[in-house]
Amino acid sequence: MVFENKMIMYGEPDDEEAEEEADGEEEEEDMVDPLETIREKCEASEHCAHAREKLEACTSRVSSRSNTTEECTEELFDFLHARDHCVAHKLFHHIK
Repeated sequence: MVFENKMIMYGEPDDEEAEEEADGEEEEEDMVDPLETIREKCEASEHCAHAREKLEACTSRVSSRSNTTEECTEELFDFLHARDHCVAHKLFHHIK
């Protein structure tokens, strides 16, 4: 009810105000998370690529079967561990 009263009292924002707000948002630079960038580089490294291959092989094996209790949890954790180990050595050099 309060919101409706404010809308009635103040009205809708002018088109010019809405355009100014939109222009201000477009001018801001998109921040790039260094963690995401480093993760992508580490995933391409040899050690992580080997762990990813094992994970993908397990995933395709499990998805090809209709009734199975096998999960790829171990392979996923191995891949994440390898990637995070690589990231840990590189991330703090990029943080100011």
